[in-house]
This record gives sequence, structure tokens and C-alpha cells, in this order.
Amino acid sequence: MKMIRAIVRPDKTESVAEALAQAGMPSLTKMHVFGRGRTKGIRIGDVVYDEFPKTLLLLVIEDENLDQAISVILENAKTGTMGDGKIFVTEVEAAYTVSKGTKGL
Repeated sequence: MKMIRAIVRPDKTESVAEALAQAGMPSLTKMHVFGRGRTKGIRIGDVVYDEFPKTLLLLVIEDENLDQAISVILENAKTGTMGDGKIFVTEVEAAYTVSKGTKGL
């Protein structure tokens, strides 16, 4: 299993979530976050904007769905300008459903 952490623009959140659901990956967690990338913000006159609103999407998927999930996120989150976001992928050792006490997705 893999965990995908995708940081996207807030205005792209719903289109990414809907596209993932249509691709058969309906489960995800959304969090509103703030951050900055390599540019360390922007300066307009004397004002520095160094934290921007973003949405963090978390989803755990089976290994065979990884490439499809990444493609869906890239296609639906991209505007082609700086600040579109980042995708991080990590290994998941185990997952449990709390209500049933079962192991697995």
C-alpha cells in the first residue's frame, strides 16, 4: 500500500477529488493548510506574502493504483504556474478499519 500526500491549490481540490472518485479511488482526507515552496513567498512593495493557502489531500491506495492516482492528480491539479503543489508518496505498512477492527483497505 502507498500513501499519497498531495498539496494542491484550494480551487483545484474538488476537481481532483471528483476525478479520483471517478477513477475508483473515492476515499481521501482533505485538510486546509498553509505553506510556501522554494520561492519562500513573494514580495509586493514592502509586504511579503510567505504563506499561501493550500489543501492537503491524503489517500491510501493499493500499489497497482499508484501510477493512475498520480496521473489523475497531475492532470486535475495543474494550472501550469508556480504554486500548483507537490505530491509525496510513502509506503504504508498496515491499515485498520476502526469500526470493524479489520486489517486492510
